Amino acid sequence: MSMLACEGAVSGAGTDPVGPFMILGRYDPESNEVHWTKSYLGAHSVFYKGCRDNRGIWGTWEIHPGLTGGFHIWPKGQGEGAVEHAEADVDVPVDVRPPT
Repeated sequence: MSMLACEGAVSGAGTDPVGPFMILGRYDPESNEVHWTKSYLGAHSVFYKGCRDNRGIWGTWEIHPGLTGGFHIWPKGQGEGAVEHAEADVDVPVDVRPPT
């Protein structure tokens, strides 16, 4: 995934196990709050809201009311141990496909 933050705008694109997606959102450098929508091409969207600190971005995601969870995006090169620690601290969705 590639993501770019410029003058408060956040944008990017990538592919994950669900499929290809685009990202569009905002970042407030004074409060360190960030939010974006991850839109899967031809499918559903996921809204993310979080806060940046020196360990990455932490927050919550929501596909629709009632289907939510937590996330952590960490800086590149932080290491495998950080992934295991984040998974222990954050609810990780098992399946993010929309209900049928």
